[in-house]
Amino acid sequence: MATNYRPRIADRLLARKLAGKGAVLVEGAKWCGKTTTAEQIAKSVLYMSETGKMEQNRQLAKINPSLLLKGEKPRLIDEWQIAPALWDSIRFDVDHAPDALGRFILTGSSVPADMSEVVHSGTGRMGWLRMRPMSLWESGDSTGEVSLENLFKTPLSIEGVSVADFGKIAFLACRGGWPLAVDMDGEIALDQAFDYIEAVEKRDISQADGINRDPSRTHRLLRSYARHQGTQASYGTIRADLVANESDDLSEDTIASYISALKKIFVIEDSEAWNPNLRSRSAIRTSDTRYFTDPSIATAVLGLGPADLINDLETFGLVFETLCVRDLRVYAEALNGKVYHFRDRNGLECDAVIHLRNGSYGLVEVKLGGDELIDAGVKTLKELSGKIDTGRMKQPSFLMVLTASGPYAYRREDGVYVVPAGCLKD
Repeated sequence: MATNYRPRIADRLLARKLAGKGAVLVEGAKWCGKTTTAEQIAKSVLYMSETGKMEQNRQLAKINPSLLLKGEKPRLIDEWQIAPALWDSIRFDVDHAPDALGRFILTGSSVPADMSEVVHSGTGRMGWLRMRPMSLWESGDSTGEVSLENLFKTPLSIEGVSVADFGKIAFLACRGGWPLAVDMDGEIALDQAFDYIEAVEKRDISQADGINRDPSRTHRLLRSYARHQGTQASYGTIRADLVANESDDLSEDTIASYISALKKIFVIEDSEAWNPNLRSRSAIRTSDTRYFTDPSIATAVLGLGPADLINDLETFGLVFETLCVRDLRVYAEALNGKVYHFRDRNGLECDAVIHLRNGSYGLVEVKLGGDELIDAGVKTLKELSGKIDTGRMKQPSFLMVLTASGPYAYRREDGVYVVPAGCLKD
């Protein structure tokens, strides 16, 4: 167990999942901390890829899998995808154990396991937990004075002071939420996102589905995706951008294949469209909104650093939006919620809708800061809120403008919350 481990929101989610399932598969991007988090709760560990033992473990998984599953429970099977047949063995163990709950945690590379020879789906026995890179609260860069959970109770006042100024937020966006980078300084911390991208382009994307892909083309596609983050760009739009800006003529089918592979290894995580009940018949756009799982992926593929973002506020705004969506996803997960995006045919758009399992929801606009931008965000939130048919669904629990600069968190006289990202937690 790591002595300098930073607590994660996933810690309590994993404990909860284990209380209700025989085994839990922890999924997420490479380097986001899956194994380290699982090690905190596991009572015994099998490292399938341990040096000098990988082939032995692979053979045992075929001829005597029960031997690999012996150990105090919950038992962590790390890099389990090396021997996918373990899936059926774990399911069998869970079915026949007197203490059937909380027996196994499975973690591994972000590259999907080959499930072609797996017989059982694991439904009812297996749980899934999605981990993402660290939010600002988890990395210690948010004061956590404003709780998202508390906002759903519509408090009459909030308060908080962010210690992350404009320059610090630019650095945090470029550094990302990679646990390895969090305790590093300056350029060394920024290097980690570039190393991550290099690994994705040279190795991981080709392992996602066994199709060999050119690293240079992958890089050009990622650059185009970064230019379209926060939009509903079609494959045709991305193709046109590649032709115009990257001198590449990937077909739409090939672009779709690349994007599918990048989603499988959790590099890309688009936001689904929210479909509320509206008073008017305004058509709702159902296309997903383009996002990376971490803002540093965008800055790394574009070759940008903190100073570049500060000198290009339009790009900074898009990257900051990706950072906020990442954090909101982490916080919403802890509340049994999910983050969506809204846009109608008239251009009315809401950056994030946090919708909980119980039907409660909050509307969020993301702005870099400044009175004019905050006022614009408030106007959008109120316009959308006014269109919702509250006779058919709940009224929003809160309206919030999430900002980069501030530094204060407060409730306006009109009831809208203004919260710096450096004050928020789950």
